[in-house]
Amino acid sequence: MHITHPLKPIYDENSQILILGSMPSTISRTKEFYYAHPHNRFWPLMEKIFNTTLSTKEEKIDFLLKNHIAIWDTIKSCDIIGSSDSSIKNVKVNDINYLLSKTKIKYIFCTGKKSYELFQKYIKVPIEVIYLPSPSSANAAFSFSILLNHYQKIKDVLMENT
Repeated sequence: MHITHPLKPIYDENSQILILGSMPSTISRTKEFYYAHPHNRFWPLMEKIFNTTLSTKEEKIDFLLKNHIAIWDTIKSCDIIGSSDSSIKNVKVNDINYLLSKTKIKYIFCTGKKSYELFQKYIKVPIEVIYLPSPSSANAAFSFSILLNHYQKIKDVLMENT
């Protein structure tokens, strides 16, 4: 099925880092929010790293902006079966450079192999791009504690730049 990315990026002019997934899952597209699958570990990781509780979309957006974090996805449109990154074909990427021109982003984190590979293949920016393992529950090779060690880099980078 051909999908056009349905979500707008979350950012403001003070965003310092950008977190990019590949394409929102079927559930995230239905719920109209990033990492919305109840078993996705992205938001629990953010809660643990930043010692906070994030229950609603509004709380999550406020959290991102307060912490100078932008969030979007690498893919603008593609053919995809369900939520499977391995099925992705016929990719068009989002205009990341446009977003960078509107912010103070100094680091980009790609959550998952597909996001990182497509970013490396199609997008050229003068900013360091850091790979993070996918927080999807389908990525069973990485326990929550292992993901926590990787995702801690987000807070570390923010602390270095304040």
